[in-house]
Amino acid sequence: MGWQGRRVLVTGAGGFIGSHLVEALVRAGAKVRAMLHYDSRPHRGNLEHADPALLGEVEIISGDVIDPHFVYRACQEREVVFHLAALIAIPYSYVAPSAYVQANVVGTLNVLEACRLLGVPRLVHTSTSECYGTARYTPIDEEHPLQGQSPYSASKIAADKLAESYFLSFNLPVATLRPFNTFGPRQSARAVIPTILAQLLAGTLELRIGDVTPIRDMNYVGNTVESFLAIADCDAALGQVVNAGSGRGVTIGAIAQLAMKVSGRQVPIVTEAQRQRPPKSEVWTLIAANDKAQKLMGWTPRVDLETGLERAAEFIQAHLHLYRPEEYTV
Repeated sequence: MGWQGRRVLVTGAGGFIGSHLVEALVRAGAKVRAMLHYDSRPHRGNLEHADPALLGEVEIISGDVIDPHFVYRACQEREVVFHLAALIAIPYSYVAPSAYVQANVVGTLNVLEACRLLGVPRLVHTSTSECYGTARYTPIDEEHPLQGQSPYSASKIAADKLAESYFLSFNLPVATLRPFNTFGPRQSARAVIPTILAQLLAGTLELRIGDVTPIRDMNYVGNTVESFLAIADCDAALGQVVNAGSGRGVTIGAIAQLAMKVSGRQVPIVTEAQRQRPPKSEVWTLIAANDKAQKLMGWTPRVDLETGLERAAEFIQAHLHLYRPEEYTV
């Protein structure tokens, strides 16, 4: 259909993926309304790192996804809503599970209801591969059982099921994208790849991480953004959940070795207990089956792990002041 002139809302626009999606939409010609979480400081999250020339084309609004009145106003006069607003840090979900229910469940309900009442023609809801829990089989397809192995994943499962219910109950035109482990420039230190790269680029004498054995499907942020654009234009994806992953599984230990190669530094790896999940909550294996995305949307990831690591390292090197590599970020 093309994006020229289409009126779009992106919730969670100040986040890692959201900021990249906003840029991509503006470049494609969309009229973008970017919803940020309200902050009394004049800060626009990761949109601060976006191309200033592009930001001049964006309508920026600030509020909270748990406020139904604000969400309703944000969704007005929109043709497509991309819902990315969420609390996502798994370790923090052990500390503040109620906050995750409010942001991820109630917030999603508010978006769904606003889109229903306003008759928004297309809603893309964002899920997560964490909903699958540790793999019962690989690669993980969309029929894999859902397992709430952390309060975060449980809240996202609930949000996904709300989206499904609005499609089935009210015929809301919603499609659910389930990204696997997205990484790249602008990602915060709460994620494993920035944690590793920041320590290496800061010149630490050892690399402090958690368990090195879990397997992850790391997908570059540009690939994930392309999957968002593809699913929004795919009628066959309505009412469906679609994985967006690379299909390649790599252990955390192997990622650390690749990061050392990219940074040009070899240091000992030290595992720290505080960086490890409770054993029953750890997701040991995530590898995406992305056949459905290829068949329905014509989407395949174009940027590989190694190239993505180089781009992430370039960003972190240029913005090392944003990271505190000597600390563990929850």
